[in-house]
Amino acid sequence: MPPAIREEVEVPEGVELKLSGKTIEVSGPKGKLAHKFDVPGVELKMEGQKILIEIPSPRRKRRAAVGMIRARLANMSKGVTKGFTYKLRVVYSHFPITVKIDGKRVLIQNFLGERAPRVAKIVGDVGVEVKEDEIIVQGINRDEVGQTAFNIEQATFIRHRDPRVFQDGCYIVEKA
Repeated sequence: MPPAIREEVEVPEGVELKLSGKTIEVSGPKGKLAHKFDVPGVELKMEGQKILIEIPSPRRKRRAAVGMIRARLANMSKGVTKGFTYKLRVVYSHFPITVKIDGKRVLIQNFLGERAPRVAKIVGDVGVEVKEDEIIVQGINRDEVGQTAFNIEQATFIRHRDPRVFQDGCYIVEKA
């Protein structure tokens, strides 16, 4: 039988970890995140400020799961210390677009002269701010921030028109 693979993931300073079963809770100055790593064949253990990831066999799917867990922990640590910010630019040449925040929705009005507003959903605990022709999406969970930015971009997708002429929309221009 091939040897088991063990990998250590160190936690940066200012970040606290709690492991209970397969759920890891990461807390830092900006907030708290928790994720359940329910991956078959992968064991998680805690040693001081390190997480040990063990897999019994070095098969490709198991190694990929280890990489996913390592990347997810790095994103969670970065999120609770620095946070994530996506910037979108509002571009129009035909009709002036108006963007408003309404609770957990982003309303894009007067897009290509349409009467009904286009709606994008805000996912999770994400803050969305509109400054003139720029939309700023901020939060500590990378998945939620990225999904919200994509929802806004996707809400202004144009069908049945020439994309070289109709370049109006909201586009992601910066990820930080």
